[in-house]
Amino acid sequence: MSQTRFYTVGKLVNTHGLRGEVRVLSTTDFPDERFQKGSELYLFHPSLSQPVKLTVASRRSHKDFEIISFQGYPTINDVEKFKGGELKISEEQLMELEDDEYYIHQLVGCEVFTDEGELLGKIVDVLQPGANDVWVVKGKRGEILLPFIDDCIKEVDIEGKRVVCHLMEGLL
Repeated sequence: MSQTRFYTVGKLVNTHGLRGEVRVLSTTDFPDERFQKGSELYLFHPSLSQPVKLTVASRRSHKDFEIISFQGYPTINDVEKFKGGELKISEEQLMELEDDEYYIHQLVGCEVFTDEGELLGKIVDVLQPGANDVWVVKGKRGEILLPFIDDCIKEVDIEGKRVVCHLMEGLL
């Protein structure tokens, strides 16, 4: 039997008020879908031996956070123990993406080659500082930061775990 894979969509940072609401720092590009009423999420917490399946009862945005409550957890006492946990979705819950969009877990591990055929290394992380993502590549030349823009990233083959890039001036 294959092991279900889970992907983080938010970090549960604190409780909010007395009615069982929690403050979540969203790490998903799809907060409206992930945290809508009726959505199923899995809570992973160091104090739990197994993830807890939760169903969203309510959601609203407040400052940089999602304020969420869960069915069956109506008071602050019910959710206090969730602080510090991560909210995740199962692999089956992943959404279809556009042709030029990728999940971070699909990119990590891909080998990166220059358009001249030189192996630069593998993608080890994806940073999301603002305007565009930045792919962190580690290899013989050390760490290289590649912006996910058309001038730099020329070809992405997720199945083949291969990326071709153009090293623009100043990247090395």
